Amino acid sequence: MIIIEAKLKGTTSQYAKLEEAIRTSQFVRNKCLRFWMDNKGVTRNDLQKLCSQLAKNSETPWVQRLNSQARQSAADRAWQAISRFYTNCKQNKSGKKGFPKYKKFSRSVEYKKTGWKLSADRKEIEFTDGFKAGKFALWTSRDLLFYSEQQIQRVRIVRRADGYYCQFLIQWERKEEHEFNGNVVGIDLGLKEFYTDSNGNTVENPRYLRKSEKRLKKLQRRVSKRYQRGKKQSKRYHKARKALAKQHLKISRQRKDRAIKDALALVKSNDLIVYEDLKIKNMVKNHNLAKSISDASWYQFVQWLQYFAKIHGSICIPVAPHYTTINCSGCGEKVEKTLSTRTHQCPKCKLVLDRDWNAARNILAKGLQVLAEYLNSSEGHSRTGVKNPNARGENDHWFVDRDIDNLSRLVEPRTVVSQESPTITRSV
Repeated sequence: MIIIEAKLKGTTSQYAKLEEAIRTSQFVRNKCLRFWMDNKGVTRNDLQKLCSQLAKNSETPWVQRLNSQARQSAADRAWQAISRFYTNCKQNKSGKKGFPKYKKFSRSVEYKKTGWKLSADRKEIEFTDGFKAGKFALWTSRDLLFYSEQQIQRVRIVRRADGYYCQFLIQWERKEEHEFNGNVVGIDLGLKEFYTDSNGNTVENPRYLRKSEKRLKKLQRRVSKRYQRGKKQSKRYHKARKALAKQHLKISRQRKDRAIKDALALVKSNDLIVYEDLKIKNMVKNHNLAKSISDASWYQFVQWLQYFAKIHGSICIPVAPHYTTINCSGCGEKVEKTLSTRTHQCPKCKLVLDRDWNAARNILAKGLQVLAEYLNSSEGHSRTGVKNPNARGENDHWFVDRDIDNLSRLVEPRTVVSQESPTITRSV
């Protein structure tokens, strides 16, 4: 599956109709959630039936204007939250179980095979449901002519700070040729440097949020000054709010673009990559480092790393980070360090290295040990190729029919491919 994204260019009245469709989809989802709360033993099929009842209800006539399959998609979103809550309860997950919540500010509506129509040259799209939003021009760097409408599984409208976008989920398997040269590498993710590899090379941490903090504070003060509590907000307030949202959107796009480029460069130059399987959700509980950890966007980088490794046919192995900083990569001696100690000095073998370089060498050694154990096991002998069961690989972007757990994972890696020149999509 690949996703092609295009910006929708239309009139103000057309955008207002898209907004109505988004709010209606939110209404259907919340109604499904309410129905589940009020009744026992509700199934996914019951929520699908509820969509039809809402459309026929005289008290909610606007629901009928939304395409029937878009209503089903809204119900599937509600069921996804419900099923995730059930799964967390069955697995006895620690902490909050993720009880489903009502949506207040939805930003998207999803169509399936109906409710939309592409023009012959694939430069325009028309939404044909009851809202009658009309035709929109598609602004994209990719050409949809390479794909038939039968290959398009989903069409989603997304509202962002700088306008409305249309995302096409296309049935396509992407494969890239990889020149195997025998290079193996372990990487240690950090804050001082974004990562340090086992060869001693480092990649700088861009710190996009830190660099934009001055601008963000100025825009936030402007929003706060123009906010009138208990009153209808002025046009000046909404103008300032949109400017602040656009700045946050720019930062997120910078992070994604950097993650794509770093991950692709690493995969292209190595055949085996070993990285730390960090529990970022637990790490951000440290309030002294939470902002820096979030700004580094390790999770996004790892997701792209796994994706590119899969389509290039290389191996990507996650290992536990325990003792990778403390252990000496030369002799294995434990050398305790504080966070401020940046140099590893082993009293036993006299090895002196940067602490991140030492950790990267330990990570590579762990990865090779995991690979050796796998290859020597009966499972490894029974297969022709090596695939680490812990590596997530390429995640599904949206769900296909019965795969509800992977419903519309647009936060997951997005790539764009054509038959002539496979490329990476621009940041979203």
